[in-house]
Amino acid sequence: MSKISLYMDEDSTTRSLFIALKSRGIDVITALDANSLGFTDEEQLRKATSLNRVLYSYNIRDFYALHTYFLEQEITHAGIILVQQQKYSIGELMRGILKLINSKSSQNMINKIEFLSSWIN
Repeated sequence: MSKISLYMDEDSTTRSLFIALKSRGIDVITALDANSLGFTDEEQLRKATSLNRVLYSYNIRDFYALHTYFLEQEITHAGIILVQQQKYSIGELMRGILKLINSKSSQNMINKIEFLSSWIN
């Protein structure tokens, strides 16, 4: 069972969250790290998948629609974690991500969406 690696899209890259996750041993990169700034949402999801990483984003509407499109077209993606922007503190986001990562494997995330709100108490 391999651990989830994260890919933070442009919309969701918060330096403080990135640093907090890195300091707790989470394998996380940003769109900047992947040289994919300015990519469309579909390109971001394909990039994350090509790197075997679950995409993390605040862009709920667009990525949910893209997830549905991928399923309809039988296109595989590595998984998506969605969260409402500015609803939670960095600590809450980090704890929710850690709980999710410690509960699911990367294989469990294939073609799945998780709403981080379900993992935040």
